[in-house]
Amino acid sequence: MNMTGISGMAAVRAADAMLRTLGGTSATLLFAAAGLPDDRSAELGLVDPGVEQVQIAPVLVRELVTENSGPRRRIEMLVGRSTMAEQVSQRNVESAEVLLETALGVAYEGDLFHIEGFSVERFAGVAYLYRVLAVA
Repeated sequence: MNMTGISGMAAVRAADAMLRTLGGTSATLLFAAAGLPDDRSAELGLVDPGVEQVQIAPVLVRELVTENSGPRRRIEMLVGRSTMAEQVSQRNVESAEVLLETALGVAYEGDLFHIEGFSVERFAGVAYLYRVLAVA
């Protein structure tokens, strides 16, 4: 009997429960807007296509210590698989990793953050938590 799938999905549910219980908040992922207006100035690059804002919740955000010469603000954002799967489906991308790689940044508490990197936590081969590091 193979227990890998059962164990992995239990970790997904546990991570989601942890994020909700620990006061999960929301953050906004920013993506380049897909369409441009039908105008000649758009063809010349004179029009800003703007950004699409995608709110994700629940997320757990932790402030990280920064050096005096480093970035002004640094955060670690924990996002559950269920939250990422919902956005992967809505944005029609291949995976959560592709979603995070194509994001322009994160908006949180009035600040705009650049995604410095991310890692995927796995249990029994199943991704259950995404750890995103971002700097402002």
